[in-house]
Amino acid sequence: MIAMQDKTLTCRDCGKEFTFTANEQEFFAQKGFTNEPSRCPECRAARKTSRGEGGYNARQEREMFPAVCAQCGKATQVPFQPRGDRPVYCSDCYTSRRPSSGGYEQRSSGGRRSSRY
Repeated sequence: MIAMQDKTLTCRDCGKEFTFTANEQEFFAQKGFTNEPSRCPECRAARKTSRGEGGYNARQEREMFPAVCAQCGKATQVPFQPRGDRPVYCSDCYTSRRPSSGGYEQRSSGGRRSSRY
């Protein structure tokens, strides 16, 4: 196997030179990418952000709605619009109400709930 060397490429957007490292080249090869990057990391990030593709760390802020906890009466914020027909809980009360059954619901017969999958 031939050892790869860093390459200097020119960004097609800003014209700045950037380094396409040997490690990046190996990553591209492992993923089956046949083209070299045509944008520098900064222009690539700006393009992703403008297209709404920020990736794992570029999470959009959720819209939060005011509510009053049905259990303790504390004012809280929830990530959905409360409808009034179901109780809303603050995070502390919600956590205390959740069953700690390890992810399985128990039937009255004691058996595990079957899954379709």
